[in-house]
Amino acid sequence: MFTGIITDVGRVRAVERQGDTRFTIETAFDTETIAIGASIAHNGVCLTVIEKGPGWYVIQASGETLSKTTLGGWEAGTRVNLERALKVGDELGGHIVSGHVDGVGRLVALRPEGESIRLTFEAPETLAKYIASKGSVAIDGVSLTVNEVAGSRFGVNIIPHTQTATTFGGLREGDAVNLEIDMLARYVARLAGQE
Repeated sequence: MFTGIITDVGRVRAVERQGDTRFTIETAFDTETIAIGASIAHNGVCLTVIEKGPGWYVIQASGETLSKTTLGGWEAGTRVNLERALKVGDELGGHIVSGHVDGVGRLVALRPEGESIRLTFEAPETLAKYIASKGSVAIDGVSLTVNEVAGSRFGVNIIPHTQTATTFGGLREGDAVNLEIDMLARYVARLAGQE
């Protein structure tokens, strides 16, 4: 489990495509404190550390993961939002995020709003019904509050800190993003018989 609070922006050092795909990730995390087998969220995708060294570690993604997320487009140099798994007793600053991406959305509009940036995303129709104004959503692993919803489109504001502490400062219109809907919304819909 995660909180959607990004604690490092790493960088893909290398990509090896053979059977499953292996990514070597450069990080500011102290890799001495990362166990082999540890879970780390990468742009919202929970993946397992299989090798490590000073300032880097390796993860492996299956074809299924590559086809259901934005990871299939990663290459050397890609910047990645990173979050280590939540420990019992940690502060829950965002919302509960599982690291299981529900689908890929797209940034359709970007405009300045004061010092913030207003981002408008389009979600797949199958996910749009779970996104509510003032609810939570994880975009590329970042916990955000939804400002407004219009059909399959929804808007969020990104403050200057979030622009620099995540990959959002580099987003451009048309970019694909990983979406994870709020877990509570999913269960409420299920209980209400809408799923």
